[in-house]
Amino acid sequence: MAKTEVVLTHNLVGLGAESDQVKVAAGYARNYLFPQGLAIPLTATNKRRLEVLRQRRVEREAHELSSMTELAASITKMIIKIAVRTGADGKMFGAVTAGTIADELKHQCDISLDKRKIHLEQPIRALGDHEVELRLLPAVTATLKVKVESTTPLEVPVVAPPEGRPAPAPPEAKPGRPFREGRGPREGRGPADRAATGKEVRPPRPEGRAGRPRPERDTPKEKQPEPDRPA
Repeated sequence: MAKTEVVLTHNLVGLGAESDQVKVAAGYARNYLFPQGLAIPLTATNKRRLEVLRQRRVEREAHELSSMTELAASITKMIIKIAVRTGADGKMFGAVTAGTIADELKHQCDISLDKRKIHLEQPIRALGDHEVELRLLPAVTATLKVKVESTTPLEVPVVAPPEGRPAPAPPEAKPGRPFREGRGPREGRGPADRAATGKEVRPPRPEGRAGRPRPERDTPKEKQPEPDRPA
């Protein structure tokens, strides 16, 4: 395949940056790079533009360094929550990838980031808190906190009592206040009830006036007639 040498006029990931001289396939340069204005043929005339392209590259890289440094400081304070489906035992269906994190960054924080800048040694396959490294620039990195949560409620295991020990009995309900009709005596508060509960039994109160016997009184003597007085 024939090769041709070109000068890049824009930053192309995986190929080079402005003012770089690279060799590419002749058909790729003729059909894509030149029509899109991403590169120019390497000729004596175009070499004079190299200085302009180098200056543009320095300005672009300085701007990217400043913006990415600010972005890294902001990302370090963020927590991205990702909801996943799990089984009853808490195991995830599928995994969280760099593309998933990039989509959540865009959805939750309105940050557009190339998923290739999100460095994962392997996809996340467990619930909980994770720290993900972001390589924004060769000299700028950040750590993003990712919290993976389950949308499926977990089953709470029932703990059986140890062998040889009976299960604890439920607490007994306290007796409520007995119903009282009219002015009758209250149940559960008599001397017999207090004796059954082990409390001190007080002597019964004396009966009221209605039941207290009255002492017998002597019957009044008949009134004797007064003797006649002399006139």
